[in-house]
Amino acid sequence: MRIGVISDTHGLLRPEARARLEGVDLIVHAGDIGAPEVIDALETIAPVRAVRGNVDRGAWAAAFPETDLVEAGDHTLYLLHDLGALDLEPRAAGIDVVVSGHSHRPQIESVRDVLYLNPGSAGPRRFRLPIAMATLHLGAGAPRAELHDLEA
Repeated sequence: MRIGVISDTHGLLRPEARARLEGVDLIVHAGDIGAPEVIDALETIAPVRAVRGNVDRGAWAAAFPETDLVEAGDHTLYLLHDLGALDLEPRAAGIDVVVSGHSHRPQIESVRDVLYLNPGSAGPRRFRLPIAMATLHLGAGAPRAELHDLEA
């Protein structure tokens, strides 16, 4: 199973992100969506699971939870916007992958057999941080993630 992982779009779905997401089985959005049209566009590519971030305000944003537990194949993903708000022990909760955004810094890290994935920001540039997203590969064995620079 191949999952597209995107965050911090802030109302902008770049053509490069759309192209990178083609063919995925599922898309997860880790918040700061920015506008409901982003989710509408993503849903034309694949099913979407999304959480709201700190900039997601208004009636449209209320439809998105602050956290989400996603079963994907034999793996469990936990989505939240700000990793600093993580209030559980992922391994004890049976979670294989924690997906977050907020920092705009792409990062992959494995801690005590849990994969922590921040795809970075796929929206408007912030400071000198890269425009990025990720792909998560789930199958036999441990989950594997790769980051994608959308400006390359």
